[in-house]
Amino acid sequence: MDVIKHMLKVFPLIVLRYAFFAGIAYLIFYIWKREKYTNHKIQAKYPDRKNIKREMIYSILSLAIFAGVGGGVYWLKMHGYTQVYKDFHAHSVGYFLFSVAAFILIHDTYFYWMHRFMHWDKIYKYVHRIHHLSTNPTPWAAFAFHPIEALIEVAILPIMVFLMPLHPIAIFIWVIYQTVLNVMGHLGFELFPSGFTTNAITRWHNTSVHHNMHHKYVRCNYGLYYNIWDRIMGTNHEQYDEQFEAVKQKAAVLNDYPQEATVATAPSEVSVSQ
Repeated sequence: MDVIKHMLKVFPLIVLRYAFFAGIAYLIFYIWKREKYTNHKIQAKYPDRKNIKREMIYSILSLAIFAGVGGGVYWLKMHGYTQVYKDFHAHSVGYFLFSVAAFILIHDTYFYWMHRFMHWDKIYKYVHRIHHLSTNPTPWAAFAFHPIEALIEVAILPIMVFLMPLHPIAIFIWVIYQTVLNVMGHLGFELFPSGFTTNAITRWHNTSVHHNMHHKYVRCNYGLYYNIWDRIMGTNHEQYDEQFEAVKQKAAVLNDYPQEATVATAPSEVSVSQ
């Protein structure tokens, strides 16, 4: 009964978190400041309402599953089966910071290999294909998963609370971090500057173009937060850097010469859309 109560209490909060971050991103880039940021659109075409509605429905279904797993973790914690600790002073501040970083990095690794598993043909067509119905995703696609995939996605949480001591605040930071990065990955607009993917430091961080290309080409760019495993395993799209720069060049040209660029520049020269 405690699990159900916790799930019913947490579910509305999870939905509100999704609506807040995805909603703000959608409001700014697709409605309020659409004209200002349209030059940064990765794929020139804007998704229709039918696709956005599907993204929302599947995301809310996934969030219900997340809430259920969260309820299970809460039950395990209450019965002393996890390493979640309440007393902030039970571990040092240094350990707390380490635990946050470790959670994020382990999740990034977990996601990469889980994601590649989801692209196995025998799994993909039944499960992961749902997420790839968004060939031109919006922020609302952040959690648009098949229920089985949603369960596998959130499995990182029970794994982590068994694996290492975690304070609830560390878990909360991870939750916000992964929500923001998920929304940014599905934003459909590229905000990082030209040269970001080739800089010695920033090249290890993912971009909106990176994940947008995954939705478009499917068999590449599997990473979540960082571009570490894709680079190690050679699974970046071979034209990732070029297409990133094409989007930034389009934005620069249209910002400097909006009227001339509209007439003189062909969409295929400045867009990565299909």
